[in-house]
Amino acid sequence: MNKKKIFIGMLTLVFLFGLSSSVMAAVIKIGGLTDCTGATSDVGKDYALGLADAFRYVNETGGINRTNIKYTWFDYGYRIPEALTKYKFLKRKGVIAIEGWGTGDTEALSPTVFKDKIPYVSASFSAHLTNPAKSGYNLFFAPDYSTQARANLTTWFETRWPKHKDYGKRAPKFACVYAFPSPYASAPIKAIKDQAQMLGFEIGEDQDVALTAIDTKSQIMALKKFEPDVCWHGNTTMAVSATMRDAYSLGLKADWLVNYWGYDENLPRLAGEAAEGAMCAGPAYFFGSDEGMMKTVKEYAQKYNPGVPLDKRLKFTVTAWSNVLLLREALIRADKAGDLTGPGILHKGFETLRDFAIADGGLGTSPVTYTSTDHRSTAIVPVFELKNGSFLHVKTINLKERWPEKWAKEWFGW
Repeated sequence: MNKKKIFIGMLTLVFLFGLSSSVMAAVIKIGGLTDCTGATSDVGKDYALGLADAFRYVNETGGINRTNIKYTWFDYGYRIPEALTKYKFLKRKGVIAIEGWGTGDTEALSPTVFKDKIPYVSASFSAHLTNPAKSGYNLFFAPDYSTQARANLTTWFETRWPKHKDYGKRAPKFACVYAFPSPYASAPIKAIKDQAQMLGFEIGEDQDVALTAIDTKSQIMALKKFEPDVCWHGNTTMAVSATMRDAYSLGLKADWLVNYWGYDENLPRLAGEAAEGAMCAGPAYFFGSDEGMMKTVKEYAQKYNPGVPLDKRLKFTVTAWSNVLLLREALIRADKAGDLTGPGILHKGFETLRDFAIADGGLGTSPVTYTSTDHRSTAIVPVFELKNGSFLHVKTINLKERWPEKWAKEWFGW
């Protein structure tokens, strides 16, 4: 073989290797951490399915300016050490953003993702993650738990309490039920008690109910001594339903307000009549909705997870889509700006969003705004109540409009 042929052969190998490398590199790597087997798997499994469906949708509808996403995810079982381990692996794999899950692990990872400059979009809506000075790379589409809790209690106070037989005779009584050690369950407690105090409630003693509780009779008996008019429950659906059943059977005459991950399509199935009238914030559509792009969401659920009947899918599928399409918009903007780095995604992506309607409002979310000094996505909170198995809109509260001074100066990061 002469030198010319050898040279051409070498060029061919270099070209093929370069082409292969460029093809392999022509994806955007995104990581995921979910809970499909741990203490919050009763709601986590549906969210995990929704994430996978939504990333398929993104790739099948143009990707990120025609570049596909490679999504790699792990079930960390709601164990913080496992989340830290899997995060380190995803970082080594070169992901440029992560879709995360729980409050405990997300808050524990927050300083690390800040240092590593990896945008972290979570299913935790903890207000502790909304101050960019402390948690600059943490984001989510929904109003934070504290904002939701304030709106929830305010809605009850303005729509239910005036109909009570003791209205005008005494202050309404309020108590909190949640897993004390759980960062998720305890995240909005300070805020909702502050709201209760501002509205003039009498506040009773908190009751500790584990995330995995199936018997809460002792806690209900303690509540009966106080006789609350309304209780806040901060756990996920299994523990919430168990508590409601015990409250119903033991004759606790109190309404229920529920944190976001404890209020879903399984609640009336598990708690039955005991869940009637329960209220919760609804920052995105329920799965049963036919509005907006819900037809597409259901088509993807059926196409890629046919083993899970549509009537068993939950609102958390829609929650997952909302976070994925939020991330997609940030990636598109950063890519157009020529800066698909962590800081680029944050500053040229997320922090350029002003009253941004995710999927043109097709998922039922409120418009999202982020600035370099405030990562509270929205102050607008629709509140729903459960009536005869259906979730009915009661009222929408805009905390920023109702209490502008407090929103600007007090209600930030807690």
